[in-house]
Amino acid sequence: MTDALKRLSDEGVAIWLDDLSRKRITSGNLAELIDQQHVVGVTTNPSIFQKAISSGDGYQQQVADLAARKVTVDEAIRMITTADVRDAADVLRPVFDATGGQDGRVSIEVDPRLAHKTVATVAEAKQLAWLVDRPNTLIKIPATKAGLPAITEVIGLGISVNVTLIFSLERYREVMDAYLAGLEKAKAAGLDLSLIRSVASFFVSRVDTEIDKRLDKLGTDEAKALKGKAALANARLAYQACEEVFSSERWAALDKAGAHKQRPLWASTGVKDPAYKDTLYVDELVAPGTVNTMPEATLEATAARGEITGDTVRGTYEAAQADLDALAGLGISYDEVVQLLEDEGVEKFEASWNDLLKSTEAELKRLAPSEG
Repeated sequence: MTDALKRLSDEGVAIWLDDLSRKRITSGNLAELIDQQHVVGVTTNPSIFQKAISSGDGYQQQVADLAARKVTVDEAIRMITTADVRDAADVLRPVFDATGGQDGRVSIEVDPRLAHKTVATVAEAKQLAWLVDRPNTLIKIPATKAGLPAITEVIGLGISVNVTLIFSLERYREVMDAYLAGLEKAKAAGLDLSLIRSVASFFVSRVDTEIDKRLDKLGTDEAKALKGKAALANARLAYQACEEVFSSERWAALDKAGAHKQRPLWASTGVKDPAYKDTLYVDELVAPGTVNTMPEATLEATAARGEITGDTVRGTYEAAQADLDALAGLGISYDEVVQLLEDEGVEKFEASWNDLLKSTEAELKRLAPSEG
């Protein structure tokens, strides 16, 4: 088997796993993926934790202890999820040290119910950073309007951030601006900028899912020809925006002070449409200084069938813009689609969190000691 994952890594793409569970840590599977599959980071989200904790595998003793202490369900979830992230961070610590803090990172998300509350998001980010207490943690903050000032505030405190749920190019530019503003704040406070890291999670497959649905409705040959092109075009133009921002004079001043660029992270890279090659959002988004966080199925597919042929992003900007212009020409509103996807993204994570609350509450009741 040709080592497509190594080639991807050699092209400057950091391979992160978009999944975490206690079993993955305790079984040695995470360590194995780091050792054999070039995985150098882990991302989590409310949906991932809901799935992991609801399976119950490896969580019973901790839940029983929490039940004996009569903690609230919210506190129980925080204790469980931060324990997993802390342990995963320890497994990834050698990668963190070897890459000078660039990789070896584990992300944990603020409570999605706070997505539209700036002050509460900042408070939650501080609490999570304190609870996990590992230098290789990234706190995930959604790129909502309320999330933007929270990003600036949290970065300004010296806490590293993974900005999540980015769908639009305009919002992505706002995210980069929030990051730079945070670095400027941290610099003014006398913090060491070299210790602060950030990635910006730009979502991919969901863009095609929504736009392809609209193209199918149109049903014309022109519409059919544009299927499967929107997500790649959007992501490629995001990389162009990143190149522009991080070659600006504003950035140069921060770079001189020891700051690191915020890397674009391709999220939602599992292919949703079986008509598309299962490694589409890996093969076609190869560019230096990026992260691709993959579900395990996509990681395995890339190892088996990935076609890594070098940089597939730079030099595509004109064609990418033409694809988005063609969609607009068919009456498909880019602004409407990306806003819908952001709203749905927050709702989906909130729904998963609520499911997690319910299943954890049930487990706390089931495992509560009989003496009450």
